[in-house]
Amino acid sequence: MAAVRILHLHSSFDLGDQESRTVRLMNHFGNQAEHTVLSAVRDAFGAADMIDRRVKVSFPKDAAPALAGMPGMGRYRRLASYMKKFHLVLSYNFGAIDGVMAHTLFTRSMKLPPLIHHEDGFEHDEVDRLKWNRNWFRNIALQRSDALVVPSKTLEHIARNVWHQPLEKIARFPNGIDTEHYNRRPQRGSFPGFQKRDGDIVVGTIADLRTVKNVPRLLRAVAAAGPNIRLAIVGEGPDRDVIISEAKRLGIADRVMMPGYLRDPARYIRLFDIFALSSDSEQYPVSLVEAMTSALPIVSTDVGDVRTIVARENRPFIVARADEDALALAIASLAKDAALRETLGAANRLLACSQYDEETMFARYRQLYGSAMKRADFARQS
Repeated sequence: MAAVRILHLHSSFDLGDQESRTVRLMNHFGNQAEHTVLSAVRDAFGAADMIDRRVKVSFPKDAAPALAGMPGMGRYRRLASYMKKFHLVLSYNFGAIDGVMAHTLFTRSMKLPPLIHHEDGFEHDEVDRLKWNRNWFRNIALQRSDALVVPSKTLEHIARNVWHQPLEKIARFPNGIDTEHYNRRPQRGSFPGFQKRDGDIVVGTIADLRTVKNVPRLLRAVAAAGPNIRLAIVGEGPDRDVIISEAKRLGIADRVMMPGYLRDPARYIRLFDIFALSSDSEQYPVSLVEAMTSALPIVSTDVGDVRTIVARENRPFIVARADEDALALAIASLAKDAALRETLGAANRLLACSQYDEETMFARYRQLYGSAMKRADFARQS
């Protein structure tokens, strides 16, 4: 089978849940596909390091039309013309919506390839209320897309009732991971500077350090939960200095470990005793599934689909987003009860292995993409 040519339009290709999933799909497709990646944020290509060297991928940057800029027919026409040499266009989140609009405006006159749009969540400026102008723009831009992919029930509801997309056009594909890969012993050397003394409990989180993740909230909860609790924060991002300053203000800087971005969480995630998320907004966080598969108990704010993703036994430790006292109490309660941590971790792993395995996710995407291209050979597992 000849390789299919896929154009990816990203709001940013720095590493996050959505970019991680995209890269794993690229690696899974192998030599069946060739990829071109555009980013609306110039030079934001951090996720490229995760792409298998055998995968054919290019990042044309200046050789391609700009994905970000002022709306205009000339710019949209250039974007549409660029799409003509591909078999499939995949766009991701609102930051790439200009590409979707260009496709809708010119797909019939230019006979463009099919476009499938993916939405994974929102930034901090839409935590409490979605912006009407973005909703309006999506409504128009998505009119001639072939499908809209969302990972969560929350986003599926928004797609149907706010963006007014027909049910048959929406594909809800929960994020999946290689569950067997996370069934391994942790490697302390994989986490530079990891510290844990007798009696210490390590709360860990994995996140790109942006405002919407609200890691300072987790710092305050850890500080209130007890002096024997350490916090491991894996990730990089623009809020790193804000987080460090808050840790110093709280007097717990010596209990906070921030090694930056670390590859392959399966190597270190079981060093944590508790996994925590303190986000203002999530939909279907991959790091949550990674922690569940690693048999960890979860403490989290009640955002997106988090409450329904974790095992039923773990749901009492999913707390209201703005209730920092409840977040601290949940951490303190689990820190004091090793047997409960083990029980919740086992329940989370059982659920994750039965429902969130990546092979099921891969099959769903293959079928959708292959159907859009009318390529039954691509839809089938190679």
